[in-house]
Amino acid sequence: MISTNDFHTGLTIEIDGDIFTIVEFQHVKPGKGAAFVRSKLKNIRSGAVKEKTFRAGEKVPRAILERKEMEYLYSGGEEYIFMDTESYEQMSLSMQQLGDSLKYLKENMRLSVMFFKEEIIGLDLPHSVELEVVETDPGYKGDTAAGGSKPAALQTGLVVQVPFFINVGDILRIDTRTGAYIERV
Repeated sequence: MISTNDFHTGLTIEIDGDIFTIVEFQHVKPGKGAAFVRSKLKNIRSGAVKEKTFRAGEKVPRAILERKEMEYLYSGGEEYIFMDTESYEQMSLSMQQLGDSLKYLKENMRLSVMFFKEEIIGLDLPHSVELEVVETDPGYKGDTAAGGSKPAALQTGLVVQVPFFINVGDILRIDTRTGAYIERV
């Protein structure tokens, strides 16, 4: 159990059988009445964000997430095969379990898989990944003078906005938190 006075961003808590991570919180001490904590919580399973208010000092069950280092091997239809880097045990995850993480997965990529009581909750991706451009319009001399961007399709199927000087075959660093282009590698 953890007190609402000890809340911090990124903490995982359990409410009504669901697991939430604290996105933001604020301690409020009104002139009249008792103090309370206003919070924004993100459901780890569904990704939905909700607001919830707690009494100051209220106890909430803490959700302990276990992380295992895994390596993404390959996809076979609807299944995505991962291998535990310590035991070499293989496990498969479905498209639903992976969600948006699919856009950033490359074969032989190492990442953390999050578990809660033996249930797979999701992937803990690195903050950035390097992906190859497989399709984009060619850049023309003089295009960059006004700035701007064009769409580029990457090897995983992700489409991002990139500067005009990016060409097919370029390797780009992409932010996995926002899905945005960072730089050409």
